[in-house]
Amino acid sequence: MGISMKTTSGKVLASVALLGAAAAVAGLGTYGAFTSTTEADQKVTAGSVKIDLGTGASNTLTTAVTDMLPGDSVAKFVTLTNSGSSALNNVTLTTTATEPSALTTNTTTGLKLKIDRCPEAWVAGATAGTFICNSLANTEILTAKPIITTTNGGDVLNGLSSLAAGKTDYLKITTSFPAAAVQTDFAGSPTSTIKFSFTATQRSEVTQ
Repeated sequence: MGISMKTTSGKVLASVALLGAAAAVAGLGTYGAFTSTTEADQKVTAGSVKIDLGTGASNTLTTAVTDMLPGDSVAKFVTLTNSGSSALNNVTLTTTATEPSALTTNTTTGLKLKIDRCPEAWVAGATAGTFICNSLANTEILTAKPIITTTNGGDVLNGLSSLAAGKTDYLKITTSFPAAAVQTDFAGSPTSTIKFSFTATQRSEVTQ
């Protein structure tokens, strides 16, 4: 018996039609999905921690002190400003002797250091060598101590307004030579160079 070409052709056409229908259904699944998008931009800026000492008359620490004798004291002034964008946790002062001598190594009758703050600039008093905080709100922020720091991490300066961003403290830094010093301990007119380093630490972390 011979094979019917008509019957075979009909089967081939039917298969092609079925494949075409399947492709059409798959196309509907790919291109018919619903979507929705919404967006927001968040700008994040890091804070800055920065303190500054004044210049010129606002920072007289760089002026040398000469001819100190037992019983003498000298006041120097700095303007400490929080010029960063963030509040501070604390400010510490570290003093080191880059040129040590008996003035800085003798912790009993060597040089002593004391610091007071005023919310405004100090003014000269009627008596030479005296200075006044006109607001009457001067505060001792570092009690008298040997001039060189021995505390690990420095001495914390308490009660500063400049812990807040943009605020300023006017500091009077007094160096004194105890009257009890004896000449034999300081023979040869000893000299020391003292470095004052102020370090600011960022405020505590917050969760907002």
